[in-house]
Amino acid sequence: MKKIIVFASGSGSNAENIITYFKKTEIARVVSIFTNNANAKVIGRAEKHQIPVEIFSKNELLEHNILQKIQKIDPDLIVLAGFLLKFPENIIEQYPHKIINIHPALLPNYGGKGMYGMHIHRAIVNNKEKETGISIHYVNEHYDEGAIIFQANVALTDEDTPETVAEKIHELEQKHFPEIIQTILEQ
Repeated sequence: MKKIIVFASGSGSNAENIITYFKKTEIARVVSIFTNNANAKVIGRAEKHQIPVEIFSKNELLEHNILQKIQKIDPDLIVLAGFLLKFPENIIEQYPHKIINIHPALLPNYGGKGMYGMHIHRAIVNNKEKETGISIHYVNEHYDEGAIIFQANVALTDEDTPETVAEKIHELEQKHFPEIIQTILEQ
């Protein structure tokens, strides 16, 4: 059985979706949730599924102790699901092509520092985009610049608001993210 670590900073809806998806398979399990936010809702979601949670500060992430905790788990894949900190190069170097991220836009557009969540959705509506989507990509040393693994798009209308865009994106994330993780683990 393969092991997945999920890093999340917020509500954890994608993390819980991944947990639930893999509980129904013999492929992998989410074995730990790592978060930089002691108040993140992902903690309660993980506890509901009896999954250990590691809470850490930004400084701890940049030092070697988070890398050491990851190495003890020896994951097959590290999944960033709404994780807002830049991922450290020392971990990326130890796990080449084993760290993926989901981004709520069609990269390379609307990527980079500060581009997350409602910031992206507002920018997309303000720019009157006709479509948006999700990008699942490998993590490298730059925000949202790793090789793209998968993209899915959705049409937008003039009536869309940042909130309706967020709902459309959430549907894409819930449908595709676990499936793409499974595909990567089966390679």
